[in-house]
Amino acid sequence: MPRTARASAGNVCYHVLNRGNGRAEVFHKEADYAAFVDLMAAANERLPLRVLAYALLPNHFHLVLWPRRDGDLSRWMQWLLTSHVRRYHRHYGGSGHVWQGRFKAFPIQQDEHLRTVLRYVERNPLRAGLVDRAEAWPWSSLAWRNREWNRGGRRPAMLAKWPIPAPRHWLDAVNAIETEAELAALRRSVERGSPYGAESWQRRTAVRLGLESTLRPRGRPRGGAKK
Repeated sequence: MPRTARASAGNVCYHVLNRGNGRAEVFHKEADYAAFVDLMAAANERLPLRVLAYALLPNHFHLVLWPRRDGDLSRWMQWLLTSHVRRYHRHYGGSGHVWQGRFKAFPIQQDEHLRTVLRYVERNPLRAGLVDRAEAWPWSSLAWRNREWNRGGRRPAMLAKWPIPAPRHWLDAVNAIETEAELAALRRSVERGSPYGAESWQRRTAVRLGLESTLRPRGRPRGGAKK
């Protein structure tokens, strides 16, 4: 199988994130958050891509996306971030970078590992101390879904059905504290840009997507030490 460019393979779930340039605040008021959500919906109308979860925080965002075709994720994110930067400069003036370079995207195995990432993303505002309950943060997929659940309504159009079953008591699961092992594994994936899943799946996916270097222990020479 030929290698596919990083963050471009179709039918793979991704944990996607970016931070404000220099970790600066990007969302200064409610209208800024709302505008980004509107741009996400517009991006999905232009190029339908399954949005599984999201959380917007003052200086960064987390998304869980499931593109259908090779290249869709890169095109979708490029349009979203370019459109947002234009909106930001029109509103606040200035020029230059708003985000900390290109977005980061990490493949996720579609099993309990995906459920762990979904929980991690939707719990992010609570972990950051912004709210007392995760669903109380209005700029997340959890809050959006919870409003529909309380009204007995349908899933919001922008949010796609997960490829794995959701636990019955999802709100309780999201509000429960993660284990140190869960957080360490997730943060290792983010720091190294590596696939997140079982070890055998990680190796296969790294080879397929050309990410082998993200699994090597840091500091080890690629070809081994010379004798």
